[in-house]
Amino acid sequence: MARYNGPVCKLCRREGEKLFLKGERCFSPKCAFERRSYAPGMHGRQAQYRRKESDYSLQLRAKQKARRIYGVYERQFRRYFREAQRQKGLTGVNLLILLESRLDNVVYRLGFAGSRAQARQLVRHGHFDVNGRKTNIPSYLVKPGDIIAVRELNREKAYFKEVAQVLDDDRIPAWLSLDPTNLTGKVVDLPSRDDIDVSLNEQLIVEYYSR
Repeated sequence: MARYNGPVCKLCRREGEKLFLKGERCFSPKCAFERRSYAPGMHGRQAQYRRKESDYSLQLRAKQKARRIYGVYERQFRRYFREAQRQKGLTGVNLLILLESRLDNVVYRLGFAGSRAQARQLVRHGHFDVNGRKTNIPSYLVKPGDIIAVRELNREKAYFKEVAQVLDDDRIPAWLSLDPTNLTGKVVDLPSRDDIDVSLNEQLIVEYYSR
């Protein structure tokens, strides 16, 4: 399945809530969800009056919302779920930890990008080192102790100079640490469920794949 390249605001409207897929625009009056919070399509306005959703529908929507938030393919997502099943602990929580551990998500969490989509593009273009080695794979899974840094050659670019001026330690999750001066971040620990602020019901995702 190809990556979705259409209007991302439609994805928020389909899920009935903001997924913050466009960075700062999602916080401005230009956000399409603020103007049209109903589902897309010619029958979108009537969707809220339809009968109660089935259990399958709720499970599917939870899975699709997670995929859209983190920007992963269906095949990738299924692979993450199988890996989460093999690990000790709650499968749903393990799944979210794997998704949070992706390099593109960590770049976003550190404040180097305004959205996960932008972070994915920056990683693909080779702007970051992990433990001193150039890494351009957005799905790379970081581990505690890993150091993520803007490559030295790229720190003088206008974009990263602007980013350095607005980086804020207070907005960084507890499982990461940030050095704004050197444009580097460190993975202190794996995130716990309390550290993951996305509005997802991971149990519905587990139920979807357990059918």
